[in-house]
Amino acid sequence: MTAPFALLALAAPAPGGGNTLFPIILQFGAIIAIFYFLMIRPQQKQKRQHEQRLRELRKGDEIVTAGGIVGEVIHIKTSMKEGAEAVTMEDRVTIKSGESRLVVERGRIARVGSKTAETSSVA
Repeated sequence: MTAPFALLALAAPAPGGGNTLFPIILQFGAIIAIFYFLMIRPQQKQKRQHEQRLRELRKGDEIVTAGGIVGEVIHIKTSMKEGAEAVTMEDRVTIKSGESRLVVERGRIARVGSKTAETSSVA
């Protein structure tokens, strides 16, 4: 923790009225680095993990949509691009919620939970 402060002390202007722009640039750089490592990078990592869970969505998984609807995946319709199935966030996912069946876009799913994981944790 003392290393950043030591760098700031070394970058202090000389008593004769030296360059005062360098310490300010160094401080702004330190603030930007702190924001990046404490806020931006964790959000990007969380977003990548969420998109990975959406790509691995399977029949039987329990999901929660962005609108708050809880349901179980019963069918996934993937789009066909250039002869191969491509998983996109615009794919249609059919879910069963209560006695209703709903079709939602894969990208509008807020949370994914496996039904098998819930039953094994209860036992």
